[in-house]
Amino acid sequence: MNDPIDTLQADIGFLKALALEGRAAPWRGGSILVAAGTIFAAASVLDWAIQTGHITASPWTLAFLWGGATVVFLVALRIIRRRAAKSDSANPANRAVGLAWMGVGWTIFTLAASAYLAAWRSQSPLPLLLLPSVVMALYGLGWTVVAAASRERWIWLAAAGAYAAAIVMAAFCTSPALALLYAGALVLLAVVPGLALMRQAAKAG
Repeated sequence: MNDPIDTLQADIGFLKALALEGRAAPWRGGSILVAAGTIFAAASVLDWAIQTGHITASPWTLAFLWGGATVVFLVALRIIRRRAAKSDSANPANRAVGLAWMGVGWTIFTLAASAYLAAWRSQSPLPLLLLPSVVMALYGLGWTVVAAASRERWIWLAAAGAYAAAIVMAAFCTSPALALLYAGALVLLAVVPGLALMRQAAKAG
């Protein structure tokens, strides 16, 4: 009879310790967010330029553009993780948040591949038009995890902004402006917060 209660108390104690560690430690992973936001925001601006005729290119160029951006990001991610492994400064709270963001990343990759496949099979662009909103909603999830663990108020704003951006971009899903909105959202909700996290980590040494 006491086993479930003891297990529950142990779980509560672990969560409390995780939260305390999160408030005390600088948050790592800002460089990954900066890399992702910069690379995919640049790809989104190029996407807009191609769609609007500012750059003359074949329709296949867009597939190569986003595929190339993904490859560049994966290379950057490998380099960043190698450097992080050398420092080996992540505490359990950082590792837990890192796993949450890794889950967000793999979910985005899976949904993007699924959206391209669905668009090809259905001969409809709708799955791809909804993809930016889905990505922003997942960014909101990631920032919510960080905010809950760190109790930093500004991170809650990043989470709320990501959810709001998802709704706004859905309203513009049939407009070429969607690509620019997506680029702006990535800068504001990945690059800027990522730089803030990097600055906090640098100050903490």
